[in-house]
Amino acid sequence: MNKQITVTSPLLPPLEEFIPYLEEIWNSKWITNNGHFHQELENALCEYLGVKYISVFTNGTLPLITALQALRITGEVITTPYSFVATSHAIWWNGLQPVFVDVDPVTGNIDPDKIEAAITPRTTAIMPVHVYGNPCDTEKIDALAKKYSLKVIYDAAHAFGVKVNGKSILEAGDISTLSFHATKTYNTIEGGALVCHSAEMKQQIDYLKNFGFEDETVVVAPGINSKMDEVRAAYGLVNLKHVDAAIEHRQKIAYQYRNALQDVKGISFFTDIEGVRHNYSYFPIFIDVERYGMTRDELYFKLKENGVLGRRYFYPLISDFSPYKSYNSARKENLPNANKLADSVICLPMHAELTDSEVEKIVSIIIKK
Repeated sequence: MNKQITVTSPLLPPLEEFIPYLEEIWNSKWITNNGHFHQELENALCEYLGVKYISVFTNGTLPLITALQALRITGEVITTPYSFVATSHAIWWNGLQPVFVDVDPVTGNIDPDKIEAAITPRTTAIMPVHVYGNPCDTEKIDALAKKYSLKVIYDAAHAFGVKVNGKSILEAGDISTLSFHATKTYNTIEGGALVCHSAEMKQQIDYLKNFGFEDETVVVAPGINSKMDEVRAAYGLVNLKHVDAAIEHRQKIAYQYRNALQDVKGISFFTDIEGVRHNYSYFPIFIDVERYGMTRDELYFKLKENGVLGRRYFYPLISDFSPYKSYNSARKENLPNANKLADSVICLPMHAELTDSEVEKIVSIIIKK
């Protein structure tokens, strides 16, 4: 049986590099609660990402939930329907209402020119997403936030290591959050992080992710347990040594896809943005059925029949799911660009173990139809 080509594969550090870390954990018997490797990983990530303050979490959703708590957001939060459901779920879990705004068809990110019309007296924050690692128009978004005294929380789950003109995209807004899930460019198996801009805010966040404890006998807020354990922190430290090579390989794959598909009628894709250091976390293509001669779903299932597991990412839109579809902002006529992207997208396999022959097979299926 031919091996299936999966849409992603986790970046796994060499086992022989990881074992000494495990031995140290076993010897110390300190496996959670702000241990040595937890602290070391935060410091290493600050240096690698070019940020001053970072707090690591047990997954990528809890930083979103905690960010809203830390900034004391109320009422409505403007966000995008074109993302993974965790973005809006975090808003819902805080008892807030997501308000969906259409996206820019060129980047897939929330359209900053449509945000202002969605602001009401109940709006207190904007939660954009750097979709597929494409940087949002942070200048326009931050200017709007300043004009209306809104907080900005960037969901940067896809944007690990992304820089604009040499500066980390994570520096934008009030808070940015990351996911270190196994499917991401950089992973700690499960994990995530929250980036902020002051020691005071980091301290507050660290309290919130540890039940709200300030010290042994004082609880300052109704926090939650979302700490990263020592095993995953150690894993993350080892993986950090290999992520640049992984990104370099992903870039090579992206260029191969682009070169092979650039002349295929009805197939479009994102290209590199000038001044941006991309991480090549995904490779979405978009199908124009009239020009290509096949629907997105027909191609998706044809790839699947031939052992290629792409993903219709993000489809359906968050706004189409039952918890949100009754909102006025979720109506299809309000989100034409997001609906068009969702109905035409396939993310092709993209990971550091993908081979040239596998890329050739994927491209051959797309071209031959």
